[in-house]
Amino acid sequence: MVRPVTKAVIPAAGLGTRFLPATKAMPKEMLPVVDKPAIQYVVEEAVGAGLVDILMVTGRNKNALENHFDRVWELERTLEAKGDTDRLEKVVQPTDLADVHYVRQGDPRGLGHAVLKARQHVAGESFAVLLGDDIIDEHDTLLADMVRVHEERDASVIALMEVSPEDASKFGIATVEALPGQDDLVRVLDLVEKPAPGSEPSNLAIIGRYVLKPEIFEVLARTEPGKGGEIQLTDALLELARTGRAGGVYGFVFRGRRFDTGDRLDYIKAIVQLAVERDDLGGPLREWLKDFTPGL
Repeated sequence: MVRPVTKAVIPAAGLGTRFLPATKAMPKEMLPVVDKPAIQYVVEEAVGAGLVDILMVTGRNKNALENHFDRVWELERTLEAKGDTDRLEKVVQPTDLADVHYVRQGDPRGLGHAVLKARQHVAGESFAVLLGDDIIDEHDTLLADMVRVHEERDASVIALMEVSPEDASKFGIATVEALPGQDDLVRVLDLVEKPAPGSEPSNLAIIGRYVLKPEIFEVLARTEPGKGGEIQLTDALLELARTGRAGGVYGFVFRGRRFDTGDRLDYIKAIVQLAVERDDLGGPLREWLKDFTPGL
């Protein structure tokens, strides 16, 4: 009987250099997407999939993350005194989402190293990893589906998404084997991190969601630096996939909506798309866009 997955790890130690100077003093994870920081969407997704024990792997100048998920008594009392219950509820909501813990990565040695810092907290259990740059539409059930597959197959599961050939070099790319009777589930045979343009083995890219067995830590602990001189999570997953150890690695092919908030243009698109669908903002914004876009 596979134990239920209840823990999530969110690496959040990056410098956010693509958004400078906005991220000079603000963590990139706190950049607002409409009126919530990007990191809150990720935590809400984890909670929605039943993961209520969350570890954020942070670095220097990331105190704003801890403050966001902590109580702000002075602000709460002020809003309560004003009778502003709507804003009060929004302020309190992040505090009540989950049991959030923090550990510092220290040396910036890559995603694999950041995940390895969670070893003590995870304590031998399977766990999920969610990258804060990827926001998955709240109507999609990607993470919950991946947890289900993990519990059925007793194996690690990574999220895959079809990308165009010109974008393949930005991702880890998977070579896969189809499974009988499965449309969205494949077995991962090989992985390569950011292949040179034209050398990609497929169009299936790894996106920022993983459900991993604890055996990944032993592999990460002896994984040498790879692409970019960093310890790559992809390299450790490659060993599990090739050897079949701990059940091997499966890929769940995601066909829903993903927002890459680590890219400036996609970040702006995410704000517009999510705002257009809001009951309180959508109508006026759609009217403004109609007036604005004809002149472009």
